[in-house]
Amino acid sequence: MLDINFIRENAEIVKKGAAKKNNKVDIDLLIKTDDERRVLLSRIEELRANQNEVSKKIPQADDVEREELLSGMKTLKEELQGLEEKHAAAMVEWRNLMLQVPNIPDMSVPEGKTDKDNMETKVWGEKTKFDFEPKDHVELMLKHDMVDFEAGAKVHGFRGYYLKNDGALLSWAIWNYAQEFFLKKGFSPMIVPAIARPSNFFGTGHLPNEAEDLYVTQDGDYLAGTAEVGTMGYYGDSVLDKDSLPKKNLSFSPCYRREAGSHGKDTKGLIRVHEFYKLEQVIICEASHEKSVEFHEWLNTNSEEFIESLNIPYHTVKNCGGDLGLGQVKKYDIELWVPKEETYREISSASYFHDFQCRRFNIRYKDEAGKMRFAHSLNCTAIPTPRILVSLVENFQEADGRIRIPEVLQPYMQGRTHIG
Repeated sequence: MLDINFIRENAEIVKKGAAKKNNKVDIDLLIKTDDERRVLLSRIEELRANQNEVSKKIPQADDVEREELLSGMKTLKEELQGLEEKHAAAMVEWRNLMLQVPNIPDMSVPEGKTDKDNMETKVWGEKTKFDFEPKDHVELMLKHDMVDFEAGAKVHGFRGYYLKNDGALLSWAIWNYAQEFFLKKGFSPMIVPAIARPSNFFGTGHLPNEAEDLYVTQDGDYLAGTAEVGTMGYYGDSVLDKDSLPKKNLSFSPCYRREAGSHGKDTKGLIRVHEFYKLEQVIICEASHEKSVEFHEWLNTNSEEFIESLNIPYHTVKNCGGDLGLGQVKKYDIELWVPKEETYREISSASYFHDFQCRRFNIRYKDEAGKMRFAHSLNCTAIPTPRILVSLVENFQEADGRIRIPEVLQPYMQGRTHIG
């Protein structure tokens, strides 16, 4: 959430930022609503002050004066009640508009409307070539009894799956290796709730705009699509010690996504599933643009180095304005090479938010001068499963149908070199 005073003082910049993100919030209406609520609040405060003054006079007044004061108090109370109702309605409209105002994208963010307009910034590894006809991940994993989609559909429904045998072992191997890899970077491990109250999704910016993609419980809570939600909620309403910053968490949780906007896309296999698991890098740091930029590059590099250690070809793209979320200032996507499709597929996203999320969560710290400041936040996917299996098994397949296990994962697979 942006500060309303910043919005008022920089209305044209905010409008341009919203336009770059293809967001259609009405900034003029927001400022008009803010004017109305300020006028109402000022009048309410004035009447309350008058009410207090009258209340002090009543005990000392004679009978006639007391009657006049009580009559005036009744009129004042009725006016105050009417104004408070108008103010409450104005506040509802004001909050709804404030929640729709996007963060301003960085100047380095390219123009564009969809992910097709994202800008390639790095290419690593040679695209895998085969001297035989390669199979896709579905055929490979079925061949080796690593997955069961029929049972998944029977139990869960559309996009359901079971990982089994080496499919399950390979996922656990990736989790264990990722834990070891990222904890060496100085992160603190955390397993976070996947079920969270709506306020946590408003805090991270996943609500209101992503509501159709979230699962809702009968109690009105939501299932998170990323451990970022639970991690940020952990620090909500906190005043952090500046010397304890940055907070660096490697957070793990099951994740859920309805994929409501992707009907008909990637209906086969493990690319888009409703239930998955993810390790997430989350940072809360001091309110410094330079620090945010520095940590953003560092987080993304961590994930790149992890993919490189698996020896999977990838490229990194800088997301265009239209492919940024509500709170994101800038974002990188890492996309892995999928040989059978001859395309890159997203595996990781790295974003920074300035104080957008921390303002909503009320996460603060005192700076050197003793002034209370809202912290900055960042996050980046460490690794998701089962999606990583798609690129892994396709890139490491061999002519005889076996799947080579990446060297760094072999210690977590009982020292085996191949599946099958």
